[in-house]
Amino acid sequence: MTATATHDALDAHLLAMLAARTEANREFFEEEADRLARLCHRMAERFARGGRLIAFGGSPASRSDARHVAVEFVHPVIVGKRALPAIALTADGAEPARQLDLIAREDDIVIAFLAQDDDAAEATRALALARRRGCLTIGFSRVGAEWEFEPPTDEDHVRQELVETLYHVLWELVHVFFDHRGLLAGRDVRRVHDAGASSFLYPFLAERELELEPVVADVRHSVFMKAAEIGALRVQTLNDNRDALLGAASALHGSLERGGKLLALGNGGSATDAMDVVADFRREGVAGGAWPAIDLTEDSGILTAIANDIGIDAIFSRQVIAYGLRGDALIALSTSGNSRNVIEALGEARRRGLETIAMVGYDGGRVASERLADHVVVTRSEHIPRIQEAQASAYHALRELVG
Repeated sequence: MTATATHDALDAHLLAMLAARTEANREFFEEEADRLARLCHRMAERFARGGRLIAFGGSPASRSDARHVAVEFVHPVIVGKRALPAIALTADGAEPARQLDLIAREDDIVIAFLAQDDDAAEATRALALARRRGCLTIGFSRVGAEWEFEPPTDEDHVRQELVETLYHVLWELVHVFFDHRGLLAGRDVRRVHDAGASSFLYPFLAERELELEPVVADVRHSVFMKAAEIGALRVQTLNDNRDALLGAASALHGSLERGGKLLALGNGGSATDAMDVVADFRREGVAGGAWPAIDLTEDSGILTAIANDIGIDAIFSRQVIAYGLRGDALIALSTSGNSRNVIEALGEARRRGLETIAMVGYDGGRVASERLADHVVVTRSEHIPRIQEAQASAYHALRELVG
């Protein structure tokens, strides 16, 4: 094929990916909005009684989601949201059932992440144990969870993106019920509420607390709004950045074909997205290829040593010095585009001759304005959960385009 024909084929593939995501997003959240609102209520009751969220996954990609949901609940990035206890179980310990047997207790919330080709048997055992223990259980396939949400697609990347939006929505909206204490089992009734700084986001918080259904209805409406928001933002991200994504895919494919490797990095939720990027590239792709990739967020010993002895700004750049070679590539994920350690790593990568790709939110921050990466994908939003969800679509598209 000529270069023009290849570009046109990739462009058509990108548009097809967007169309599939748009339809699946609409169908999924229209179908599940009411149940999600009611699950937020059930989760709030558990947290109010001292319960914790415990997440686990099978494959590396699924474990990145377990880590992502845990960091969102423990370290809320939206002003006014409280920190809630959450734990991610990883493959470093025993099987999930054994780990849950040691730590799960009544009133905990257990959430299982599982790709379609993961072994479901262990997840089923783990969830059965959790239910016997008195935990509320959540799953995204038929593994015996009390609350199961099955995305309406067979495509693993699309399923994962829908699930990420779902657990972000749960995290955002579970807080609504803390402002309606009379609706939480075992809590004292508080009939009138001052919505305070949250009033412009959730005006219904100031209403009288007379019954559950009006609150559920408002939360259900918020689910619809958030689903519509990510749908529109995904369109913006993949359409407006089409040339950047196609250019990045071409450059990255060339780097990997010539024997290079991919380095990935990010902070917080973006760190878990870097884990997912690496998991996707190490796995067989649409064209049958698995590629070498290193997650610069993975080794807690290296991260804490550099942060303690040098400073947090150097945690990624020092690893670029250690691992990066001319001809390699680096992908940096940042919701702000201003994180110092991300900027330092991009600078070090350029000095060493690496191809650089950045996915950033807001207006792109310094990364975009100063062109600190060779290929910059900007998701134009100030809402961090939605930015991360759209970035997941972007790096999944990149993986599929690379082949």
